[in-house]
Amino acid sequence: MSTRAGFVALIGEPNAGKSTLLNRMVGAKVSIVTHKVQTTRARIRGVAMEGQSQIVFVDTPGLFAPRRRLDRAMVAAAWGGAADADVIVLMVEAHRGVTEGVDKILEGLAEIGKGRTVTLAINKIDKVPTEKLLGLAQKLNESYDFAETFMISAEKGHGVEDLRRWLGSKLPEGPWLYPEDQIADLPLRMIAAEMTREKLTLRLHQELPYQMTVETETWEDRKDGSVKIDQVVYVVRDGHKGIVLGKGGETIKAIGQASRIELAEFLDRKVHLFLQVKVRPNWQDESERYSQMGLNFKDGN
Repeated sequence: MSTRAGFVALIGEPNAGKSTLLNRMVGAKVSIVTHKVQTTRARIRGVAMEGQSQIVFVDTPGLFAPRRRLDRAMVAAAWGGAADADVIVLMVEAHRGVTEGVDKILEGLAEIGKGRTVTLAINKIDKVPTEKLLGLAQKLNESYDFAETFMISAEKGHGVEDLRRWLGSKLPEGPWLYPEDQIADLPLRMIAAEMTREKLTLRLHQELPYQMTVETETWEDRKDGSVKIDQVVYVVRDGHKGIVLGKGGETIKAIGQASRIELAEFLDRKVHLFLQVKVRPNWQDESERYSQMGLNFKDGN
């Protein structure tokens, strides 16, 4: 039986459930999942096996109307991920339906989707009645010629196996791109930074999560099998530093503890995690920060 391998891009509005679906498909947490929108910054690749097919998922940032340089770079990364893929999956939230944002994505697909297999995944189906789902599927298929339509709940797993089987069958024949046991092609340093950023995003509110970034400065494998990780949280002003630290440092301590526990589980080894908070007013205008996030600085122009 011949092997297949290829790239599948998950696209959609922010919070459509792309990261949840990626983690469900891969069977491990490789992408940051929060209730806040626009949390995925880099194109995260997760690798899933389906029979003799190796599916390399590209979890792109949500597509939205960009305001800042970072926003523009994220949107460019999302469309870039779609343009590089063998198969594109458009995810639409069942309860939100065809929003202005979905309309804009459909317009973009008219160009990007040419010559590619594009399928529709209506997510969060448990939130609406069946007749509404069928109406939404019909409306979307009238707007774009999708190869197939799947009704799924990424969070609960409904319909996900059917989608994965179908995707595996649509990839080109060829050798696998990664070792069979590899689940992501992101450097561990970056996955670690993303995990800490997720904890910050969950703990803090309003605009602050979008005004900060996390970088793994050092990664030291110790002789006893444990790992020492030093990370820096960059914020844009002194006031933000105080919020991240919290009274008596309690906020950053709680964030560090939550991140350390998850990292230890992910890496299956003991983790010593040390966090610092630094003020860097213009980090969103520094090309080096974008490289760390896997984004192209020039795309933010």
